[in-house]
Amino acid sequence: MHDNDDRETIAGILDDYFDGLYRADVTSLRAIFHPDTVLKAPGLRRSLEQWLSLVSNRDIPMATGAPYRFRVLSLDIVGEQAMAKLECPLFTHNYIDFLGLLKENGRWRIVNKMYADINTNYTAQEATCPT
Repeated sequence: MHDNDDRETIAGILDDYFDGLYRADVTSLRAIFHPDTVLKAPGLRRSLEQWLSLVSNRDIPMATGAPYRFRVLSLDIVGEQAMAKLECPLFTHNYIDFLGLLKENGRWRIVNKMYADINTNYTAQEATCPT
């Protein structure tokens, strides 16, 4: 399966992700994403650079005194791939992010991000699969 080092490394990446969002630190965010990442929301696709440009041009949550309420909801690791489900409240939004990570050439990076604001668009549901 995986070892504790992988779990700790991924947890560090997720902390860097939260801190990057909170501080609007595009340099830190760029470092944890693979350059070919595509960010996806229902009806929306953005390149990593398009998204980072938006992050750098919005209000900075830390500077506005916004509370730091990010949290990991789940983390699944299978071999050299992982999926993290995160709660990312920003301003009036309550984003649920699904981050896909791969370990390539010995390095974990985010390769996919899907997200939606559950305050305005959705209610979170657990999926059930028939057995």
